[in-house]
Amino acid sequence: MPTRKLMMSAAIASLMAASPAMAEDPMIVSVKRLSLATAQRIAQGAIDACREKGIQIGVTVVDRDGVIQTQLRDTIAPPITVPISYKKAYTAANLNAPSSARADAALDRLDFLMLLAGGLPIQVGGALVGGVGVSGSPGSDVDEQCAQAGIDAVQDDLEMAM
Repeated sequence: MPTRKLMMSAAIASLMAASPAMAEDPMIVSVKRLSLATAQRIAQGAIDACREKGIQIGVTVVDRDGVIQTQLRDTIAPPITVPISYKKAYTAANLNAPSSARADAALDRLDFLMLLAGGLPIQVGGALVGGVGVSGSPGSDVDEQCAQAGIDAVQDDLEMAM
């Protein structure tokens, strides 16, 4: 039985040692978010880039949690571009990686993810602040180029804001 007492003492000692570290954790955490105006500039930048290529798209910008901040569909873009652009943006924000970056069979089975090019995370100073997804071009690589153009439209301003 001495080993049981020894184990209990060790467990209690480790809990007591961990308690001060837990007490130092903040009770409130600040989170950086895109403003609505910035999200709209990203979406419009993506639309403008695809229009230059003669392509009508749907684009969605989400916050870091994957919640829609703005969503646009160009004049004659098919309605299906809207939910696809959302899934690409949601995927990029939740994986903090381009929507094409993960070829994982387990993730591919999740209805709310879209593992095709066209979704990009939006980062400022290395911190995730959202995601953008584009749908409607003949190839998803062009969707991704337009998504990047949307981010590029505000990236310098975002970096200065940090």
